[in-house]
Amino acid sequence: MALVLRDLTLDLPADEQQLPVLAARQLGIDVVKLQAFKIVRRSVDARKKSRVVKVYTVEFCCEDEEALLRRQTSGRLEKRPDCPEVVVPRVSTGQHALVIGMGPAGLFAAMRLAESGVQVTLVERGRPLEQRVKDVENFWATGVFDAVSNVQFGEGGAGTFSDGKLTTRLNHPQRQLVLETLVACGAPQEILVEARPHVGSDRLRKVVVNFRKYLAGLGVDVRFETCLTGLDIRQGRVAGGILNDCQTLPCNSLVLAPGHSARDTYLMLDRSGVQLEAKSFAVGLRVEHPTELINLIQYGQFAAQLPAADYALRYNDEETGRGVYSFCMCPGGEVINAASEPGGLVVNGMSRMARAGRYSNSALVVTVGPKDWGGSKLGGMHFQQHWERRAYVAAGSDFRAPAQNMMAFIGRGRGPVVSSCRPGVVATELREVLPDFVYHGLQRALPQFGRKMRGFVTGEAVLIGVETRTSAPLRITRGESGESVSHPGLFPAGEGAGYAGGIMSAALDGLRAADQVVRTATGRSQTQ
Repeated sequence: MALVLRDLTLDLPADEQQLPVLAARQLGIDVVKLQAFKIVRRSVDARKKSRVVKVYTVEFCCEDEEALLRRQTSGRLEKRPDCPEVVVPRVSTGQHALVIGMGPAGLFAAMRLAESGVQVTLVERGRPLEQRVKDVENFWATGVFDAVSNVQFGEGGAGTFSDGKLTTRLNHPQRQLVLETLVACGAPQEILVEARPHVGSDRLRKVVVNFRKYLAGLGVDVRFETCLTGLDIRQGRVAGGILNDCQTLPCNSLVLAPGHSARDTYLMLDRSGVQLEAKSFAVGLRVEHPTELINLIQYGQFAAQLPAADYALRYNDEETGRGVYSFCMCPGGEVINAASEPGGLVVNGMSRMARAGRYSNSALVVTVGPKDWGGSKLGGMHFQQHWERRAYVAAGSDFRAPAQNMMAFIGRGRGPVVSSCRPGVVATELREVLPDFVYHGLQRALPQFGRKMRGFVTGEAVLIGVETRTSAPLRITRGESGESVSHPGLFPAGEGAGYAGGIMSAALDGLRAADQVVRTATGRSQTQ
């Protein structure tokens, strides 16, 4: 067996070569007895600004491990948990799965299905990554919008233009499999041990292309600029997908991982009678600070010795009962225009692997729910569109984003309006582009955030609008089998289906969907 020792700390600058010596000293044994020593988790503890430290969890083997365990009373030493072996079941009968969407859920679903012996067709409404990057860069440079290929639509999904964060609150047994798969496709080895792993938008592009090549090697039929426009329903089951309004592709199972911005897909599902339900999400703005300022706030005198800092803030608005919180923080990154429709504007955040940009940004959002749009199942989508159109018009209807200095936003002064967001920003009263309860909720929350992070409220910060795509505005209801409760054969998956929130959780949900497809197919073959 192997042992795990937690909470080893090193002062900065951290010399990780000293970890075996430190571990042996704390365990009361000779360092030469530690075998197969490795770091399994690394984080930064900056709660005390006078002593910022790196914190490690390490794994090792040694003689008479049971005796060593009995001598330890701190609770920091334990047996390494057994990692259940992932056994990919094989499908013995001919099965064809149609997978919709090449975001994390669709990619990992296609991988697991193909590894199980299922014939897979994987379709994506947008373009291959190589062309998609050019299309997005052209949009940011010129403001010329492409409805087919943009930040939301295309190979890799919306997460391709993000920070590439791989954190999740899920303690899932297949989390390590996702990380190892990404490393095999070109992600940095460090994501296997970092407490807050990220890939970065630039490195993630290489990973996605390699992932596609791996799928092709498994025999997956990958098709771009191919949109699901209808369902072929026979004998009460989904028996195929209608693609681009002109081709019906038969399948035994359809995995639907559309992403949370495929609004035409939501409308098609509603017309087809698929059961949908409204769900809560959040709406707000992006806040952008100089990276050096956030680093100084978080790390104090140690700022120069550590990578760009992140933060997480939360406030419960006592006047409304709504949560106000930071979301998708991008250290050393940029605010990006993430529009996916003509006449509408939405922003997001992105960082590259090095997180070396001049600015750090985060969403600051307020919870919204069905009561805010009357409870209709598509009302959240229309709510998003309304405020995105307001933002587009307020900034001049040319895809520049509305922005306001933070001090002006809270009524405490004035300041410059400078942002990394391309193709540009326009100084705007952000009250014009937000629901009143969101606007006032953010005004009340910002001073509270300033108390938690001294220096956060400053004339050096700019707010950019609007952030509306924090998560899907509805859920495609599924049962215990993973299938749509109204349409057997349809397996909703990932963030756009309303069951995930980020790259890691979407990937895990894609694996779950694939496993349920295989179990369903195996069950059907046994009863035939």
